[in-house]
Amino acid sequence: MTIIDTRVPDPKRFISGATGDWEIIIGMEIHAQVTSRSKLFSGAATDFGAEPNSKVSLVDAAMPGMLPVINEECVRQAVRTGLGLKARINNRSVFDRKNYFYPDLPQGYQISQFKHPIVGEGIVIVNVGPARDGSFEEIHVGIERLHLEQDAGKSMHDQHPTMSFVDLNRSGVALMEIVSKPDMRSADEAKAFLTKLRTILRYLGTCDGNMDEGSMRADVNVSVRRPGEGFGTRCEIKNVNSIRFVGQAIESEARRQIAILEDGGEIDQETRLFDPAKGETRSMRSKEEAHDYRYFPDPDLLPLEFDQAFVDELAKDLPELPDEKKARFIEKLGLSEYDASVLVSEKATADFFEQVANGRDGKMAANWVINDLLGALNKAGLDIEQTPVNPEQLGAIVDLIQDGTISGKIAKDLFEIIWNEGGDPKIVVEERGMKQVTDTGAIEAAVDAVIAENPEKVEQAKAKPTLAGWFVGQVMKATGGKANPQAVNALVRQKLGVE
Repeated sequence: MTIIDTRVPDPKRFISGATGDWEIIIGMEIHAQVTSRSKLFSGAATDFGAEPNSKVSLVDAAMPGMLPVINEECVRQAVRTGLGLKARINNRSVFDRKNYFYPDLPQGYQISQFKHPIVGEGIVIVNVGPARDGSFEEIHVGIERLHLEQDAGKSMHDQHPTMSFVDLNRSGVALMEIVSKPDMRSADEAKAFLTKLRTILRYLGTCDGNMDEGSMRADVNVSVRRPGEGFGTRCEIKNVNSIRFVGQAIESEARRQIAILEDGGEIDQETRLFDPAKGETRSMRSKEEAHDYRYFPDPDLLPLEFDQAFVDELAKDLPELPDEKKARFIEKLGLSEYDASVLVSEKATADFFEQVANGRDGKMAANWVINDLLGALNKAGLDIEQTPVNPEQLGAIVDLIQDGTISGKIAKDLFEIIWNEGGDPKIVVEERGMKQVTDTGAIEAAVDAVIAENPEKVEQAKAKPTLAGWFVGQVMKATGGKANPQAVNALVRQKLGVE
């Protein structure tokens, strides 16, 4: 297969070496566990965290005479993922045997797809950033293919001083291997791509994306070259299980390769592992090519075929995906690109925001969700599913601000009360006397008092009108933040005689 380089070299992506600039070329192979209650070719359960070897059928254990039977739900999930990646769906695909030997692979081969995958070329639009001005740079990462395959088991080397144990619970679990084109040129681009892909899968419900549980893993192919030259020799970093580690592995591997080439050496094509503790990659084995696996069609499985009506039916039920949702938030709700990007990054966050924004000012709702709620959740180490403030409560706080019942400052205090104690925000405001003071007489009295107490500041403000803000702050402080800020500002400027 000929790989075409479609990206124009970008100097801001270059890495400086001792002898000049270098460019990183990155492609990825993501193994995403299909959301399904049973495995790809057996009825065994896929529950995470079960006792070792408790979710294993005779098929998974490769007992003699056992035949695989395709799980239709896994096929549906693969097609839905392909549609979400704007990819070509192949109505005919073939399962092959990928032959290799390892203790946690009972069959001695893996049922996968090679020349005829279920999904062909697609594309993922990735936003890299944000920059200092809040903008993002858009890049397009091509998808080469998506194919279905079964997972292997797990070898455990830390259970006994002299023996290794094998857990076959993962054996036969359905995986989608999503292969990107080598379209990424920096660690930041790779992290952004993996983040976006995980978001798409979660929106679709085809993979939970929990990298810490092993349901999504990345093999990262890295090579370096002088800008404008052809592709260099790549090394594959195997089974990276976090987005942060992907970035670190790429940076480390690129530096390693540049150092070798600048010393006059050559890069050996090989498979490597990333050691997060040392922040470096290490050699695992020489890189296999396709012929090393002796692929051939699995004789126990007929070609997988379905008609276009099957695809069309699945396409009808696709959810609104991140890009479409982001565009709607910007166009219909008036959000900035940055705010919309933050809100759609996780489906649960987007859903929460939409409940808060329903019938309310979108920008104000976005501000409260992003700055106050997500900020508090991050500080507390909680996910949005664990939030002590629900959408109805946060929406009620926004309503109280919009109708003038409370000021923005009081709203911050109210949020803290709801976060720690719960309750109905409207009732809390009533019971605790938190309503905003709108009586101009009371506000005027407070303004007069502050002005009378600070004659020197009055003279300074007349010469420098911006000092009127100091008086506004003092009045707000004197009224416990309950005075209407707009009324205070107007009265202060009127009495000081400044514009």
